[in-house]
Amino acid sequence: MNLRRIGLTIGIAWLACVANAQQPAPRPPAPSLSEPKGAARPVDARGFIHRWLVLEPIAVPGRLTESAVQEALQSAPLPVQPDALPRDGDELTVSGANVKWHALDTLNYNVNLYHFAWALSKPTSNALFWTTTTIDSPREMKDVRLAIGSNAASRWWLNGEPVIALNDDRQAVIDDGVSKRLTLRKGRNVIRAAIVNGGGATDFCARFLDANDRPVTGLTSSLSEH
Repeated sequence: MNLRRIGLTIGIAWLACVANAQQPAPRPPAPSLSEPKGAARPVDARGFIHRWLVLEPIAVPGRLTESAVQEALQSAPLPVQPDALPRDGDELTVSGANVKWHALDTLNYNVNLYHFAWALSKPTSNALFWTTTTIDSPREMKDVRLAIGSNAASRWWLNGEPVIALNDDRQAVIDDGVSKRLTLRKGRNVIRAAIVNGGGATDFCARFLDANDRPVTGLTSSLSEH
């Protein structure tokens, strides 16, 4: 009996060792991304937004035509209100996948989603990335435009209203997509975006342009509800 128990213990220990050996080694953090410090972060001198919440990637077919992107968004919608803001670490189920929100500051003008997903051992290709942030404006600003770049296709909303749609395989070019003239409310404004990548590198960037197409500075981004 004792020998049987000893054998069973050894067998369980061996299986545990095998399971541990099959676990992928932790990957280093994304080199271009870091945890946010402080309650808010100003946009940079060129107006680019550096603070975002990014949801872990969701598997989609990765086709990038207008209809295919729309199908991807319909298959993996966010179960939240358009102006609601998730919290860092919030977990949810989207399209059958358990995913988590991550609060991030980017060191560059753009957010490198390849770095983000690779560091988490998540897929970088055939993937949908949801992202959101808030922009606090010191006053009401009329005739501004949201200007973005994305690799690859993307959809963008401001305060719940769709403002930009990019399709097809493309590089993240600064101001590649520019909205119509908009009004930034005094105080809190919510940006939400969905980026669909087929393969290879994937990233995005965003800023506001004023009525004369100059970068809007003096804005701050934060990841709180107020």
